[in-house]
Amino acid sequence: MPNTPATVLEINLDALTHNYTYLKSRLKPNTKFLGVVKAFAYGSETVTVARKLETLGVDYFAVAYTQEGVVLREAGIATPILVLHPQPSNFDTLIEHRLEPSLYAPRILKLFITAVIKAKKENYPVHIKFNTGLNRLGFWENDVAYIIKKLQEQPLLKVVSVFSHLAASDDLAEVEFTEIQIANFEKIVKTISDKLGFVPLRHLLNTSGILNYSEAQYDMVRSGIGLYGYANDTAIDAALKPVATLKTVISQMHQIEPGESVGYNRGYRSDGYKITATLPLGHADGISRHYGNGKASVLVQGKKAPIIGNVCMDMMMIDVTGIACKEGDEVIVFGENLTAEDFAKNANTISYELLTAISQRVKRITTGS
Repeated sequence: MPNTPATVLEINLDALTHNYTYLKSRLKPNTKFLGVVKAFAYGSETVTVARKLETLGVDYFAVAYTQEGVVLREAGIATPILVLHPQPSNFDTLIEHRLEPSLYAPRILKLFITAVIKAKKENYPVHIKFNTGLNRLGFWENDVAYIIKKLQEQPLLKVVSVFSHLAASDDLAEVEFTEIQIANFEKIVKTISDKLGFVPLRHLLNTSGILNYSEAQYDMVRSGIGLYGYANDTAIDAALKPVATLKTVISQMHQIEPGESVGYNRGYRSDGYKITATLPLGHADGISRHYGNGKASVLVQGKKAPIIGNVCMDMMMIDVTGIACKEGDEVIVFGENLTAEDFAKNANTISYELLTAISQRVKRITTGS
């Protein structure tokens, strides 16, 4: 039995390499690749993942917030970093660390120009985000004239890219909507390019977009969840490898008699003689309460053991009746044979939420090279 001394999240760099190579194989030779490493690289380990992707030749990184980019710069990452959702309070820090902001609204554009003037910078790289239907962040098409006016008034910014985000690229029932988004994006790109006098980098596709709408890959694509082994598509999932494996151990086992309860609020009541195991993992580690009461299972000796009762802050209990195991044995919460998507779906959530919820108090270890 493998020796797992405590709860750990294993980050498999060989799997990361495999996924990057697979996704690159779906692109044209000249299409640039942006690796999304926000949210601790989707719950894994930001610097480790970014360093590996940098050695593999990734063209760009993206993070959500400025501090995530600062961490990468302080670790020696030199690849350009796009900050997808910068806040004005962090503009000085963003500029200091050579990070590149997504400018997504008139207020943000105006305030960033002010920050660049203050920092005495010229030709500062920026990315212009347009809303084509997700209705989350982004300029509207009719903002192009305003954008050009501001850029001409203070010619201190260099527009590196124009981009948008698809709302339903993983849902083949929404093909018509996605095609409308693509058409709107092309219209916006032409309008702003004509006024700029050049065509910036264009990027629209996320992981599902890469897989389902390759004709719209333009100059660059962005991949997040696909790098970590998931594609929102069962067939493609089989071609990818989960990067993160969450492991823990059995702390203690109990023999439960009929009618006895387990856990807070007597969340589980036994209908017979059972054997339960307590694990040192709980909702403070990222396994929230909605996975309890039989909605999710873990692997013990290769067999599924359901979570019973309510997940506690630092512990949870599983039913190991009929499984030959003992205290100290390894437990796989999710990984290659029981994926994060498998674990999440019975609790009516998605792999993204599960992966990014894994607490930073869970030790990260790296395998592969």
